[in-house]
Amino acid sequence: MRTVGLLGGMSAESTTLYYQAMNRMVRERLGGLHSMQLLMWSVDFAPIAQMQADGDWQAAGEVLAQAAARLEGAGAQAIMIGANTMHLVADQVQAAVSVPLIHIADATAGAVKAAGCSRPLLLATRFTMEKPFYRDRLSAQGVEAMIPGEADRERLHAIIYDELCQGVVTQASKAEVLAMIAKTGEADCVIFGCTEVGLLLSPADLALPVIDTALVHAQAGVDFALG
Repeated sequence: MRTVGLLGGMSAESTTLYYQAMNRMVRERLGGLHSMQLLMWSVDFAPIAQMQADGDWQAAGEVLAQAAARLEGAGAQAIMIGANTMHLVADQVQAAVSVPLIHIADATAGAVKAAGCSRPLLLATRFTMEKPFYRDRLSAQGVEAMIPGEADRERLHAIIYDELCQGVVTQASKAEVLAMIAKTGEADCVIFGCTEVGLLLSPADLALPVIDTALVHAQAGVDFALG
């Protein structure tokens, strides 16, 4: 089994999901007492979130690049960033290491196409929904993502940072997000494009196919480890 290095803590809530999912997937594949061979660097998210808010992506990228280099030095044979938004600095992180970076948008595009879809609704932070780094990467692979209207984007962003990243899950916010999805009738699937969205919603809540980015990214990490 190859060793994967995970950059986590963005947020710690979803990083827990990654750890549980990857260990479960390895056990399902190999059986018995097998588990994921994993190194993890968990950042303090508060300074990173402030850098995001300030638009200081260079500084945020430096933090992750340094952590990725430490993971490679400790034996990681691939790097994963356990967050969608921080893939805005994926090139900066990749430049700091000689091992591959397993990109969450690539795993997501593959899952969308495997579901027979091409026009997903992307639910994520405002950074991921509005900046080109994510949707352009999906588009290059034939996936044209739609996003909610501006007011809904702002509200969803607040739910993610003020609630989900802090472990707060409410039925009121769930109802709000389901209402956002219901407004978008042209989508053929829904991307949980923030790794915390799966804490609020489950595929059973929706009639459309769901691509949970945390889970498909975790699967990509496991495929690498066992490949």
